[in-house]
Amino acid sequence: MTDLIRKATGILRQSSFTTAFTGAGISVESGIPPFRGKNGLWNKYNPEILDLAYFHEHPSESWEVIREIFYDHFKNARPNKAHEILARMEREGLLSQVITQNIDDLHRLAGSKVVTAFHGNSATLRCIHCDRTYHISLISLDHLPPTCRECGGLLKPDFVFFGETIPQMALHSSYEAASLSEVMLVIGTTGEVMPANQIPVIARQNGAAIIEINPQPSAFTSALTDIFLQGKAAEIMEMINRELFPDAISPAPG
Repeated sequence: MTDLIRKATGILRQSSFTTAFTGAGISVESGIPPFRGKNGLWNKYNPEILDLAYFHEHPSESWEVIREIFYDHFKNARPNKAHEILARMEREGLLSQVITQNIDDLHRLAGSKVVTAFHGNSATLRCIHCDRTYHISLISLDHLPPTCRECGGLLKPDFVFFGETIPQMALHSSYEAASLSEVMLVIGTTGEVMPANQIPVIARQNGAAIIEINPQPSAFTSALTDIFLQGKAAEIMEMINRELFPDAISPAPG
């Protein structure tokens, strides 16, 4: 593993445009379980609650589960070392952009500035009628469903539901960064979700080296990956951190 870490950090140092593409695996160590897999949320909850048509027809029922998953269970989640090290890499000029499939806002909380939330963000609620947005801290979830203070319309978490398209700005930003990347760090994603799984493909097609960090091989490992670093995101990123910044004890939170 040491040789692979040194090889990966050597590539990172030489890159003039590096992108991190992250999935649920990077946030597991912050206490946020993945949606899919053995301990995934969809083994406990019916994914229908995040179907756009169902949400419109049954907003109170959907919001009961949405509140439990995204605003009760995960409200105390904090960035872990993997998030913090990516933020440090950005500050040190070694990372140009983070593209995340996650909606937990942990990259921003860790101090990353250039973050594209491909599937949106749970910290924002949007009115489905007038399009007004609110930070979740300004909205009470004691009475469901929450409604817009401006027009009384239904508020929806500002992340992508089943049946919704990816926001054009996020799609364009992600694909552009992928096409510009000399190196892409793929962290904590199985590569199963479309169209997000096309982002490393675009990077590879444009000549990027792919460095993958995952506990188990993914859909990318044999098809795209140049260096596979097997393990938990925080553990592997700490190894990378020590190699990139040997004088550092730990990354400073943003």
